[in-house]
Amino acid sequence: MSDEELVVEFALVRLDNPGLDLEEVASLVVRRLGPQRMLEFASRTLAVRDELRGAVFPAAVEHVLRVVLTLRGPVD
Repeated sequence: MSDEELVVEFALVRLDNPGLDLEEVASLVVRRLGPQRMLEFASRTLAVRDELRGAVFPAAVEHVLRVVLTLRGPVD
């Protein structure tokens, strides 16, 4: 999944759940995309952190947040 596709998925989930904070939306995205994507996202986070292991779900949520916040750009 490309970063752009992930941002679109995040935006769609956020539209459906406007009262949630960013981390809660990222959690829903990870759950919605399923276990295969969760492992993919977690592995990307662990590779960036240069770690060999970690909890899968939080690492996947961290990846989603990192991508969304990076592509969102700086806040004025």
